[in-house]
Amino acid sequence: MPRKKVILKKEIVLDPKFSDPLIGKMVGVCMKKGKRSVSETLCYRAFDHIEKKVGTNPLEVFKSAVENVKPMVEVKSRRVGGASYQVPVEVLPGRRISLALRWILSSAKKRPGKSMEEKLAAELLDASNRTGGAVKKQGDTHRMAEANKAFAHYRW
Repeated sequence: MPRKKVILKKEIVLDPKFSDPLIGKMVGVCMKKGKRSVSETLCYRAFDHIEKKVGTNPLEVFKSAVENVKPMVEVKSRRVGGASYQVPVEVLPGRRISLALRWILSSAKKRPGKSMEEKLAAELLDASNRTGGAVKKQGDTHRMAEANKAFAHYRW
């Protein structure tokens, strides 16, 4: 029996335009200082940019971008007898989506110039085409896990 209280999962707020939980989660990741309406506007304008550029449904582009960025494995530090090892661990499904959304947003922020909605739209398009900073981050994470596969027996 755990000593701490059981942590309940928070309900994801569905976005009003698409009624999709994944977009609701993206709005939550983009949000700063509790300003949900600003975050929603940012996401919707990014989707408008995608629709103008590609001409397809932006929801499909967004979902394929998230799917391409989701990591399957990551490394966690494990201390064994005075030495720290980077142990490869499989990522839980909820964490996969969270990491993917965070990586997409941080890669969009690092892009030079323009407005944030244009940066986010460009990053989503790149991620759906398997290029861009977020996909590179996912590749680096997988490469790190592959390199440290020898320490997999330290998994707990």
